Amino acid sequence: MQIALTKKLADALKQKPEAFDESISPLFTWTANWTTIWSDRKTEELLILINNATRFTVAIYKVKKKDLKNFERIAVEGIRKTMLAMNLNPEMVEEYLRLSGSFVYAKNSNRQITSWMTQTGIDLSIPIADSYAHVPNFYSDTLGALVNHNTFRKAGSSKDVIHVPFMDMVTELQKLTGMKAYDTRAFELQITLDLEIYQVKRRVLVPSDISFENLHRVIQSAFGWQDYHLFEFEMKDEKTGKVIKRIVPREEDLEYHEEDETMEGRILSEFMPKIREINYVYDFGDYWEHQITFLKEHEHYDGSLPFLLELEGKTPPEDVGGVGGFQDFLEAKKDPSHPRYEDLLHWNPYWKPELADWEKRPRLLRIY
Repeated sequence: MQIALTKKLADALKQKPEAFDESISPLFTWTANWTTIWSDRKTEELLILINNATRFTVAIYKVKKKDLKNFERIAVEGIRKTMLAMNLNPEMVEEYLRLSGSFVYAKNSNRQITSWMTQTGIDLSIPIADSYAHVPNFYSDTLGALVNHNTFRKAGSSKDVIHVPFMDMVTELQKLTGMKAYDTRAFELQITLDLEIYQVKRRVLVPSDISFENLHRVIQSAFGWQDYHLFEFEMKDEKTGKVIKRIVPREEDLEYHEEDETMEGRILSEFMPKIREINYVYDFGDYWEHQITFLKEHEHYDGSLPFLLELEGKTPPEDVGGVGGFQDFLEAKKDPSHPRYEDLLHWNPYWKPELADWEKRPRLLRIY
């Protein structure tokens, strides 16, 4: 595996890289940089690796100078985990890493990839700032998944050809290994939001080992929520209806109930299909309670995940006031003589009660 180093990273690694070796396949070549996220900080914390053939990106945060002594392990794990996070066939991923061979270092001399590197840092700065800036000791080596569906055009290629790093990498890995891209144990779930006057339903396919953090993202994406509010997962006793376990996002959420656990490291297959139903509560003010029902298991699913299979019903607007507030909103919306008609028209003029045709289409859900 050829690693083309920027001067900053080469100096930090105390490497004196050789000239770039054009004989090594671009698929086995990654350009690497170590950079800052914050303009007011001098400390480098973000490690970026971009594949020269596909622009597939691996991004790791926070990587401090002392961590660079383990650069090769960190880089390989980042490549592996980013590919696996995007549900690629584990056997195909391992075969690629085996064929990549040992590390050789080269000088980065590719201006286009340097430009991609700069843009990637910009693209990642906002989600990192929004989600992770105040998380102590935060570390993730799968942040590249956030940008691997971004489209781009390659220099020298037709302007009509749009490239997607993830799809280009899938194509190249299939050609290299002869293996299928996906081979996932998947769960088919029905997620229902009961609004009393109608139900909002989404049928989805997710990896069986999906984390609760990513399951939260799946529900947000499938229902069109904006992720403005707190949430939790609840598991109830089938006979009594009493909550026997809650999965909450953060340690500071543990102080409210003794049955609470944080979602860090927890995956769906720990509970399903043994437990057939789990509740997901979003926005403790409006209290949107979604029922997640296990439908069936697909042992060897050959497709990209998570996937939205079927939709029914329109999700209410955020902050409408829960089920009761939503019913009042609908009544006022359809009656111009209603005293709140004008206020609600200005508050949310774009919400429509029917799903648009494009909203009804089955599709891959982007959760990164």
